Amino acid sequence: MKIGFYTSTFNDRPLEEVVDFAAAAGFDAIEIDVRGHIQSPEKVAAAVALARGRNLFVSSVAYFGNQLDPDPSKRAELHAMTAEFAQAIGEAGVPIFVIFPGRDDTASDAENYDAFAEHANGLIAATRSSGLIFAIENWPGPHDNFVGTTPSGWRELFDRIPDRRFGLEFDPSHLIRIGIDPYKALEEVLDRVVILHAKDTAIDAAAQQAVGYHCKGWWQYKLPGKGVLDWPRFLRQARAANFDGTLSIEHEDAAYGWPGKDLEARREGERQGLAYLRGVIGAL
Repeated sequence: MKIGFYTSTFNDRPLEEVVDFAAAAGFDAIEIDVRGHIQSPEKVAAAVALARGRNLFVSSVAYFGNQLDPDPSKRAELHAMTAEFAQAIGEAGVPIFVIFPGRDDTASDAENYDAFAEHANGLIAATRSSGLIFAIENWPGPHDNFVGTTPSGWRELFDRIPDRRFGLEFDPSHLIRIGIDPYKALEEVLDRVVILHAKDTAIDAAAQQAVGYHCKGWWQYKLPGKGVLDWPRFLRQARAANFDGTLSIEHEDAAYGWPGKDLEARREGERQGLAYLRGVIGAL
């Protein structure tokens, strides 16, 4: 498995500085955030070349946005831009393009799934020549209601999008905080996982008891090894299913400078995440 990180943690820093740090710290790979470090499709090739020039594997490019935006004009604009990025990312030889399904609150669940599947199937057909793989991250969104971010939601999508060029960027941290067993969830979809987000979640049981699931303050995102996930178990499970993709650290740990605070603390968080994961993988 390669170990990389998602550049969104350093969206306040230029990409050249970010890839220099990644290479110096000993990372194998990098996942580039569109909104922070690429901005427009015509800049994809240069961003990818910059990373490769530091001997970094570009595992994926991620484009944040609600692909089911209820505003028809905003949805159409995002879909058009997503298609342009997909073309450029495929031409650059990056294997995976990560997007977020989102939700239209004015539509039913079935309508949401149908609409996203139509969009995804169109993207897959349009990039047949490059073989680009599309993945959704299972972040449940700001209101914890995005479609396709739970085991039942994945089944809905895979029924509608059977092509194996559509899969998951599987992030266990989100499942933990919404009460889903990440090991059971991973087992169900291992054949559709194309990249793993390496992020953990810490749970304060006393705070959870006091305020309940629907309030704040009882969970926090953490760097791998600093939360409740059993990473040796999790990665053994992935390896047993022949997963040999990238572990992309998504650093959102407030104890290490996130979001956008002390730069050296953020860098140290990435270093610690890398060292921890190297140790776990080495002992498998």
